[in-house]
Amino acid sequence: MALSLDLAPALLALVLFCAGLQVSPQALVRVVRRPVTLLAGLAAHLLAPLLIIPGLAAMLSWTPDTDGGSGMTTAMIFLTVMPVAAGATVWTARADGDQPTMLALVLASTFLSPLTLPLILGALAPLVGGDHPGTPAAAARAAGQGFALTGVLLPCAAGLLCHFAVPAGVLAGLRRTAPPTAVLASLALTYLNAAGALGGFLAHPAALLPMAAVAVALFVCTLSFLFGRVAGCLLRLDTGGRACVTLACGMNNSSAGAVLIGAVLPDRPHVLLPVLAYGLLQKLAAQRAVRPPG
Repeated sequence: MALSLDLAPALLALVLFCAGLQVSPQALVRVVRRPVTLLAGLAAHLLAPLLIIPGLAAMLSWTPDTDGGSGMTTAMIFLTVMPVAAGATVWTARADGDQPTMLALVLASTFLSPLTLPLILGALAPLVGGDHPGTPAAAARAAGQGFALTGVLLPCAAGLLCHFAVPAGVLAGLRRTAPPTAVLASLALTYLNAAGALGGFLAHPAALLPMAAVAVALFVCTLSFLFGRVAGCLLRLDTGGRACVTLACGMNNSSAGAVLIGAVLPDRPHVLLPVLAYGLLQKLAAQRAVRPPG
């Protein structure tokens, strides 16, 4: 587990460095000058958990679970309020999508996370009942700023600075290797998250828990991607813009969510199972979201 804790931030930084490397600073400036898709993606990303999680909590309250499904609900709250996942840039790059806007969404959602995490978590915390209300928001305030500055912004900035500091020939070679490197790092992150979640489950196995985790993750993942796609269509964005908004709603930083769950619920490692399931499902959904028509 120590290896996972040490390696996961480095892998996340590598994915983000590769994302920054593939986008020129001039392209980001163009996104800011025409911010319709960026603002639409941010708004949809922030609204999605407020619309989806109450429905999930209402459904789980009818289950025979002694705590009314609060563990699963808590896991999905932590996950859906996280900033846009760096892996979203990998999928847009593979589909020749709007990479600058996607990177801008990752940066903007993370930069705003010290403000948005406490607000949205505070609004959703009463849904889980018991001793949980208030605790998620307190954990987000403690972890949000450090994660935003060192976990995402600095690696992206380093990739962008390479456009000014690295010779053109070397930069071209780095940009060619960036996409496969980002994919491998993203897969390794998934493996580390799986090791943490499955380790806790194997220590305290429960027969129905994996099925419940997959069902909850599938419900939230499907609605998140669907909400993003509908929002993009209603705003009449182009194909690249719709893909960005869809990914902004459906792809959340599951690694950051897992860290916060471990901090707030250290005695309930099984709660990481729906986070693992969501991390795998969102990659499958992302592949469909950026698939070219026809």
